[in-house]
Amino acid sequence: MMNASDSSSLVRLNIGGKKFCTTVDTLTQREPDSMLAAMFSGRHTLCQDPEKGYLFVDRDGKHFRHILNWLRDSVVPTLKDTEYSELLREAEYYQLLGLIDEINAVLNKRKEDDEFKNNELTRTDIIKCIQSEKVRLRGVNLSGLDLSKLDLSNVDFSFACLKNVFFSRANLYCAKFREVDAEGSNFHNATLRECEFTGANLHGALLVGANLQSANLQDACLVDCSFCEADLRSAHLQNADLTNANLENAVLEGANLKGAKLSNANLKGANLQRAYLRQVNLRDTHLEGANLDGANLLGAIRSNRTEAVNTITL
Repeated sequence: MMNASDSSSLVRLNIGGKKFCTTVDTLTQREPDSMLAAMFSGRHTLCQDPEKGYLFVDRDGKHFRHILNWLRDSVVPTLKDTEYSELLREAEYYQLLGLIDEINAVLNKRKEDDEFKNNELTRTDIIKCIQSEKVRLRGVNLSGLDLSKLDLSNVDFSFACLKNVFFSRANLYCAKFREVDAEGSNFHNATLRECEFTGANLHGALLVGANLQSANLQDACLVDCSFCEADLRSAHLQNADLTNANLENAVLEGANLKGAKLSNANLKGANLQRAYLRQVNLRDTHLEGANLDGANLLGAIRSNRTEAVNTITL
């Protein structure tokens, strides 16, 4: 019989046949709410081998040294994924919540790194693909690739992961980007005429100087995007979220912005002639120097500064 009231006393453990020696302090201090801490808190009388003095625990002892190292130094070992699964199972049994969180964090980080390193295609692969008449890259992961200055006209990227892709100066005429995740991508000076971006996530994307004439951006997330001096003539922006977007000096002549969100959007000096802005909330939109000649503003919510911009024709 053993009473674990002395925190500095040695503890001999037999975990599934593997022998370990540690102290009550180690087993109780780092994870005070664990099963091990409860066992050696002094509140329980423990049965041990009367001849050899080992307390037997009927678990696999393969990873118990890692558990002790965690309790001693907060160290998470470097293991294979299958071994992490085994260690996680033991941590759950002993109710070591801190170790469980750290293992899951390591596994999640490893998964993210693998996704970034193991892109499905490279720039060279893309160049080979576009030699064919019709290219479909639907749903592929191209995160972080440099596709600048390539002729990608008519390519179907729908549902693909395009995070942080460089499309600078690329020819993307009539390309399809339906529901892509292109957060943080760079379309600087790219040709995007008649492209389809319906439902796409372009959060924080750079589209400075891009040609987006007649592009379809309905329902797209364009939060924090930069469209400075971009050509958006006759673009379809219905229900697009342009919160905090920068459209300074952009050309939006004839663009349809019905239902678009323009909270804190910068449209200073923009050309909005004949743009469709019916019932759009412009109260927090920056329109200083914008040209709204012939724009349809029927029912639009306007602040005093909106009234002060160039000619408004209802």
